[in-house]
Amino acid sequence: MTQSDSLQPAEPGPPGLLILWSPPRCRSTAFLRMMHQRGDFQIVHEPFSRLKDFGESEVDGVACTDERSLMDALLAAGANRAVFVKDTTDFHYPGVLAAEDFLLGATHSVIIRDPREAIASHYRLNPRLTRDEIGFAWVREIYEAVAATGGKVAVLDSDDLVDHPEQTVRAYCEQVGIPFLPEALSWSAGALPSWEQTMRWHTEAAASTKLYRVSTMPAPDLSDDPVLGGFFRFHFPHYQWLRERRLKIAEDA
Repeated sequence: MTQSDSLQPAEPGPPGLLILWSPPRCRSTAFLRMMHQRGDFQIVHEPFSRLKDFGESEVDGVACTDERSLMDALLAAGANRAVFVKDTTDFHYPGVLAAEDFLLGATHSVIIRDPREAIASHYRLNPRLTRDEIGFAWVREIYEAVAATGGKVAVLDSDDLVDHPEQTVRAYCEQVGIPFLPEALSWSAGALPSWEQTMRWHTEAAASTKLYRVSTMPAPDLSDDPVLGGFFRFHFPHYQWLRERRLKIAEDA
């Protein structure tokens, strides 16, 4: 099984491994769609969560059955070309947290969303949702593990992304050291091949043609929900902690 999507880039970027970590339902797939449109990265879609879900993840024809072999395959791929990986933190990745070579060998970034919106969206697709798989605590762990090695992590607020896409993507590109390509901010609707096994999670991204806010409805109030309210109260401090470290753009400078 494979989760790699690639265009034939006119001008491939320099080698390197760039990773975006995301709690589920934080608009990370829309961001990946924009990165795919650039054409200068090999795109690898959710290799770590695929490993947890299906027991195997493939990178460049290498079948990986544990976190260590997967990290080795991704580092090898990034040594030869520009690779962008998007993954979700509905699973815990202790191997990643302990692998200093991987934490140092990639450029790491995080995308977040108001957890009230993320939790409500996640619950609609997975009514058996458990507290930890909401993912804000686990994505903060990755941030702190990278920071402990001396690395920097770019944090995107996905509200900034959909409200001010050009400014936010420009700030991200500057932070992670890649050129800003304004032509990548729009694309033709359609699913990527790597989404096939998990397509029900990506219908909005497949229908999109740009980065935009799907709904202008206010975030749902989860405080009185007997289950989701507790989930929200657990994850909200982690969201706040990360949001304090987000990339600032002109609108909130």
